[in-house]
Amino acid sequence: MAITYQEAGVDIDAGTALIERIKPLAAKTQTPLSIGTLGGFGGLIQLPIDRYRQPLLVTTTDGIGTKLLLLQQHQRFETIGHDVVAMCANDLLTLGAEPLCFLDYYACGTLILDQAEAIISGMSTACQTVGTTLSGGETAEMPGLYKTEEFDCAGFMVGIVEADQRIDGRSIAPGDALIALPSSGPHANGFALIRALLEQQPAPDLEALLKPTTLYTPCVTPCIEAQLIKGMAHITGGGLVDNIPRILPKQCTAHLALDSWTLPECFSWLKEGCALDTGTLLRTFNCGVGFILVVDATHVNRVLDQLSTQQAWLIGQVIPSAPNTPRVQWT
Repeated sequence: MAITYQEAGVDIDAGTALIERIKPLAAKTQTPLSIGTLGGFGGLIQLPIDRYRQPLLVTTTDGIGTKLLLLQQHQRFETIGHDVVAMCANDLLTLGAEPLCFLDYYACGTLILDQAEAIISGMSTACQTVGTTLSGGETAEMPGLYKTEEFDCAGFMVGIVEADQRIDGRSIAPGDALIALPSSGPHANGFALIRALLEQQPAPDLEALLKPTTLYTPCVTPCIEAQLIKGMAHITGGGLVDNIPRILPKQCTAHLALDSWTLPECFSWLKEGCALDTGTLLRTFNCGVGFILVVDATHVNRVLDQLSTQQAWLIGQVIPSAPNTPRVQWT
């Protein structure tokens, strides 16, 4: 008995149609470094080596975890695309890198064109916001591995930074200040717990849970260019407790002032609904803090002025580490 590829669950024509639909979306993200158009076997990006003496390539890759299921349930497909870019772009930013290109991987049981196009549209808009090119990707229709309505999405981003200007926390020292940038909500972390609580009780503000992840590149880049930043932490899985130490030298500990900000309502709901102590809350969610800058204490006012439209605030300071004590402390 003859069986066609389409009868087996893979629609080649749909894949071709998707490429034609998303070509205009990718074209909107073209930068002066982009070469060629979408649809080839690879994307071409010209390295701006005329602007660098000893360039380093920076790579990041990420997904959005089970937030995808909640966004799918509420038909927020563009937010899925936005968040995949944001998780990569914010990671790349922590090293002070200039983003060059972004690629996506979209895997599904059945390719639904409108849905996939909406996801790529969200990616396109986010790429334009951070100034990078959507240079390619992969759409994989895999019946049997995914159910008909199931899909997953991940991203990969490449950036460039001058070797001696990379921001990796090497110069952080006790006495430095910690400046926080607000999150729009949980961003794309902790959703296994969020979804478990939603099965037991409704959220007081569902929209706060569904909001797109904040893109920090536009507001932080001027501070990078002014050489005001010693280190940066993107507050993702592991919350404030696990992410800030990733940029601290061994002799340094972060001390947070919990009274420096008001816990957003959605995190209060999570704390109470899941009966989380403060330490667990700070290690699970961003708690309203999406990004941390470490700066010299003498630069605090200048950085806060630069970030005045972002509602940034002084959240704490770097203190000397003591033996057998946590790398993040709070009062």
